[in-house]
Amino acid sequence: MNVLVITAHPDDAELLCGGTLARFAAEGHAVTICHCCNGDLGHFEIPREELARIRAEEARQGGAIIGATVLSLPTVSDLDIYPDRETRALVADVIRQARPDVILTHPPNDYMPDHRAVSQLVFDASFCATLPQLQGQFPFHPKVTPIYYMDTLAGVDFLPEEYVDVTPVFEIKKRMLSCHQSQLTWMRDHDGIDFLEFMEVHTRFRGLQAGVRYAEGFRRCATWPRQPVTRLLP
Repeated sequence: MNVLVITAHPDDAELLCGGTLARFAAEGHAVTICHCCNGDLGHFEIPREELARIRAEEARQGGAIIGATVLSLPTVSDLDIYPDRETRALVADVIRQARPDVILTHPPNDYMPDHRAVSQLVFDASFCATLPQLQGQFPFHPKVTPIYYMDTLAGVDFLPEEYVDVTPVFEIKKRMLSCHQSQLTWMRDHDGIDFLEFMEVHTRFRGLQAGVRYAEGFRRCATWPRQPVTRLLP
């Protein structure tokens, strides 16, 4: 199975579904991680161009831990992503390139503009990617792919419908997130939190709900024809 996660920023996948991606990879599925923004606003001191390069390398390292392919859109700065025609075409090409059986992305009500824009883009582009006469870099994808929405930060206003037990791969998830050293600094200085501790508490809370040590929560995108009759999550 081909698994595609499309997020706003380079560390979002590791934070919100890194354990699920590690489970997918361990089961032999092909995992592709795409971040749409380059993360150039996520630091107090590092200049934006340099930070974008740093974060691209951090994303590559995080994905390499589970053997994932890591993609990004052509240079899109933080807070400069919108669900417009041009960006929708770029996301559609990512979908056509990865040819996913399932897509993971942000929920529509997430906490910041980039996350909400990406959620809308993924919903729209995953339909557009199926249209044979809509030209792009890659051939059309022959299915409207099921979408699962990842958790929000701190789980605010998000009640999962499905859980993935990530207890066996929690240390891998932690290693993946630890690759994003620039963001460990940013979250400490900007938000006053220990990012790794924040992730662990959140994942432990979802585990408590699911009856396991650590878990990640998801909601299905409940639109036709995206309703699978079999479980797609590991």
